[in-house]
Amino acid sequence: MRVGPLRRRRRRGPAGGSPTVVVADEQDDLDVDVVTWQLLATRVLDAEGVQGDAELSLLFVDRVAMADLNRTFKGGDGPTDVLAFPIDAGPDPQRHRRDVVDATVAFGGRLPDGGTSGPDRQPPPPSELPLLLGDVVICPAVAEANAPTHAGTTDDELALLVVHGVLHLLGMDHATDAEQAEMWAAERRHLTEFWRPPARDPWSGT
Repeated sequence: MRVGPLRRRRRRGPAGGSPTVVVADEQDDLDVDVVTWQLLATRVLDAEGVQGDAELSLLFVDRVAMADLNRTFKGGDGPTDVLAFPIDAGPDPQRHRRDVVDATVAFGGRLPDGGTSGPDRQPPPPSELPLLLGDVVICPAVAEANAPTHAGTTDDELALLVVHGVLHLLGMDHATDAEQAEMWAAERRHLTEFWRPPARDPWSGT
């Protein structure tokens, strides 16, 4: 589930770097292999053409934190499985802070750019800052509950949610039939190439 209006895809950060996925596990409901999901998200970014110094945050939270986010940003009731918080435009740490501070406080995390440059240094020019793609927030407990009737296994469900969230940050959506078909095709492609076909077809609608 994407939060906010559709953003255009942002594919290129400053040269001299490569896309980075920062992972934080803020829940105790389910053991999460953060390295596996970090690698999957990184491979999807690469396959979708993201280049240069770009950063994405992948956060795993419990039901309470996800319910807070769902209520605050979607007006929903209870926890959902995934939320995506894209960053509006180019690399601007202050804008990034405003966009994600409420979400970060909700689950006790740390702002990715919450530090300062220090009293004796000027901040780097915008052209040297990483391209901040945004945050993907996943609730493993909800994923585990949904898995038997969706992707089949908990790991397959988590893999689908990681791919789904990353695609949202890159501007994909499923608000129309055409958008949904494009996004589902991308999910199938990435899972087949970088994970495995899910144990159960999550795109069948049954």
